[in-house]
Amino acid sequence: MAAAETVLAPQDAALPARVDYRTDPSQYRHWTLTFDGAIATLGLDIAEDGGIRDGYKLKLNSYDLGVDIELHDALQRIRFEHPEVRTVVLTSLKERVFCSGANIFMLGLSSHAWKVNFCKFTNETRNGMEDASRHSGLKFIAAVNGACAGGGYELALACDEILLVDDRSSTVALPEVPLLGVLPGTGGLTRLTDKRKVRHDRADIFCTVVEGIRGERAKAWRLVDDVVKPNQFRQAVQARALELAATSDRPGDVEGVALTRVARVEHENGLSYACLDVTIDRAKRTATFTAKAPVEPLPEGIDAIVAAGAAWWPLQFARELDDAILSMRSNELDVGTWLLKTEGDARAVLAADAALLAHRDHWFVRETIGMLRRTLARIDVSSRSLFALIEPGSCFAGTFAEFAFAADRTYMAALPSNEDEEPVITVSEANFGLYPMITHESRLARRFYGEAESLDAVREKIGQPVKPADAERLGIVTAAPDDIDWADEIRIALEERAAMSPDALTGLEANLRFNGPETMETRIFGRLSAWQNWIFNRPNAVGEKGALKVYGKGSKAQFDASRV
Repeated sequence: MAAAETVLAPQDAALPARVDYRTDPSQYRHWTLTFDGAIATLGLDIAEDGGIRDGYKLKLNSYDLGVDIELHDALQRIRFEHPEVRTVVLTSLKERVFCSGANIFMLGLSSHAWKVNFCKFTNETRNGMEDASRHSGLKFIAAVNGACAGGGYELALACDEILLVDDRSSTVALPEVPLLGVLPGTGGLTRLTDKRKVRHDRADIFCTVVEGIRGERAKAWRLVDDVVKPNQFRQAVQARALELAATSDRPGDVEGVALTRVARVEHENGLSYACLDVTIDRAKRTATFTAKAPVEPLPEGIDAIVAAGAAWWPLQFARELDDAILSMRSNELDVGTWLLKTEGDARAVLAADAALLAHRDHWFVRETIGMLRRTLARIDVSSRSLFALIEPGSCFAGTFAEFAFAADRTYMAALPSNEDEEPVITVSEANFGLYPMITHESRLARRFYGEAESLDAVREKIGQPVKPADAERLGIVTAAPDDIDWADEIRIALEERAAMSPDALTGLEANLRFNGPETMETRIFGRLSAWQNWIFNRPNAVGEKGALKVYGKGSKAQFDASRV
């Protein structure tokens, strides 16, 4: 895979040629997924020799990217293949240890880019659990049956409730600051304050003691919801899981939909799927994502939709786009600008939107909408420049119009000499809240800062093809160059982008994309981008005598005492 090797930094020489996010339960090495009526149990039993990279052991149920890839897949299968499940219990299958968090030796061996991308995917997976609790009727319990530290506690924090065994030794802890010179990188600090409402002085103590906190003190400080004696622990978890299940509206008497393996063809300069193509231009450091509208008639009626299963176009497109985003983020680090294009019949996309909206309360359609929502949110938080190009033959309609609204800039070609061939953009009801960002608002609302007049003007155009001049007037595109200037304007814009600092652009884009209300999710990603990104680069963490580098080697970290 010579093409993949060209984008790996020297310190990433131990990386596999490509990271593949596709898996299934038959390939799991770290998780055991079992079902008992309305309750699913995810048992963590990490294989020490099962790291996604060489050079470290996953001791004490510590995890790396491969463990989280399996968790992401398991959550998807619970959502779609087991609609009867209403509560998910996460626990450990090892004695006296729940999870010790991200593997420290893996982090010490990894490049900066690997560490940050790992933290980002882990964050998205944890956020996905909370998304399922909020939208899908799935509730999560962390049954903490042993020592629970760092990223292990952050996994527990993503659950709705945490039950801790009161065995006089099991604790919860966030020891990154005293042990490693870094911060809880998967939302730990934010969930302590925003979600669990832990008082800030108590949180300060908690995050600066290595040994953690156990028993009734952990409950009193809101670090856990309950503590239970060992001989009552299993029964207490089961009882609470059933209580949460009783609050859910997920169906208990229907068949699930099997998630077949996402089919893709990898070639030297891109990826090809049924509903999506990704073409890479390495010289220009761009990747063109071309989303393709349905070509076959869509099934009508909910029974036919469910029968289509994973081949139902909205779900197939969402899964393929998700796989492409993850693959490009991990494997093509130098490709800094993603060009978002579409093709096909707009009527087919609008028909798919109509089906999603008409059946949005059905469990399968609701889960498909959730998959689209989370996948589009991956675009928002990707540290890549996003340019949408609306050209003749494009299909920026409804769900596909979200590409235009997600982009940092959207260019639409005007053809004054041939208006009949001009591209159009068509909004649907789906663009007004079906796929909220992590700010919990639509991309159109973000675009117009929630201004009612601007939003109402766009809403009046629902279902109507909007040509370039009107699109520019409405503010739903950045610019509408004519056919004479189109090629030069796009070329110049891309060349300018490629000449700028990728680090500065990442900061710029993240700030501008999330201009609306703050949420727990935006704070998690913002703090990952700013605090953790910076701290991971500092000598106090990753220098020769930095805490992350000397951990486990018997040496004491040496810190530069100056505050920055």
